[in-house]
Order: sequence, then structure tokens, then C-alpha cells
Amino acid sequence: MRGDGDGFLASPDGTRQWGLFGAAGLLLRAPAPGGGAVVLMQHRAPWSHQGGTWALPGGARDSHETSESAAVREAYEEAGIAPAAVRVRGSRVTATAPSGWIYTTVVADIAEPVATTANLESAELAWVPEGEVDARPLHPGFAAAWPLLRAQPARIGLDDLPEVTELAAALPRTLDLADRGFLWLHTEDCDGRRVCVTDSHEPNGDAPADVLFLTLSQILS
Repeated sequence: MRGDGDGFLASPDGTRQWGLFGAAGLLLRAPAPGGGAVVLMQHRAPWSHQGGTWALPGGARDSHETSESAAVREAYEEAGIAPAAVRVRGSRVTATAPSGWIYTTVVADIAEPVATTANLESAELAWVPEGEVDARPLHPGFAAAWPLLRAQPARIGLDDLPEVTELAAALPRTLDLADRGFLWLHTEDCDGRRVCVTDSHEPNGDAPADVLFLTLSQILS
């Protein structure tokens, strides 16, 4: 489907970027069987720019759209992901150009790795384990952005928490910690850094250095 954002912006050096109002893509995670996360990736059609590489569903943003709505729409058009099933967790500007063009990667979760439907822009779609994403031949722009977007696994024990029902219903999920990056937060039976839920971000003096302290409001935001 073509929108009013389709077209190129030209930078002073002659390079062109797709999207008159910028562009956006969706980094969509789902729980992996047995723990961890999988990421929805698109094997770009051979005829497309950087064809044959792997990246995320995405494309030009229309004038009336936010980056979030554009990314979710593109995932529906290119992979058949129902917008109502997508839970947005955060975003990052992952590319810019002198023309003023920007590319925003929207980070989101879905409850399970659902079946996908590829359009002509995709040679293949796949749910890829997070730790195996950079083993594929990546689109250069996505390869540069991946370290910023990758989520570190973190585990939380629920047994001693009074909010256990509320927390259990919220897990697993991506957690955006701003300048500290993203976490994939899941329960104690999975791998990752241990999380302690407290009333304060500050640990006490006896706290182990490898424990991450988060408040309940942070986790449920």
C-alpha cells in the first residue's frame, strides 16, 4: 500500500533515503519455548535495497503517522502481524541523515511467535532466537543498530513477592531502561541477571553487584 510518505529525501552528498517523512521499523519479540526471546526478522527480497540481507519489517512513515503507528502498520503489511496483538515497549532513533531524515526502531512484544504472512518485499520471515540474530547476514543499517536494540536477559523470582499475580501476568516482557538499554525480563527458571524488586532503585550496602534493582512501577510501566 502506497502512502504520502513514499519517495526519497536527498542529502547534500547525493545519497537518498526512503521516506519523505522518515521511516520506521518494528523490532518484535516473543517468548521462546524453553526461555529467552525470539525476534521477528525479514529476509529482504533480492530486488530490494540490500536485497538478500536480514532486517526488520519497516518502511516510510506517512505525514499523519507517528513512528509507532508506522512501524506497527508496516509489520501488518509485510508480515501479517495483527496490530491489536502488538505491545509497544519503547523506541530508538537508529539512523539519521543530513537531509533531516530519521529512522526510528519501535520495540514491542507479542504474546507468542505467531504465524506470519510475507508480502513481495520479503523472501522469508523467521522468528530468530535473540542470541542468533547477528549470526545472519544483516542489513548494514540494522547491523549498526543491533547493539543498541538487543535486550539482555534478566530473571525475577516471584515466590516472595506480594504482587506475584500482577507481576506474573506481565512477564515475560521487554523492559526499556532508557540509557541502560533493554532487558528481556522473565521468571527465575530462565537464565540472566537477577532482578530484585524494591521500593527504591538504590541497593543497600550488602547487595551483590550482579543484582539489578527495579521498582514495581518500572516493571509494570
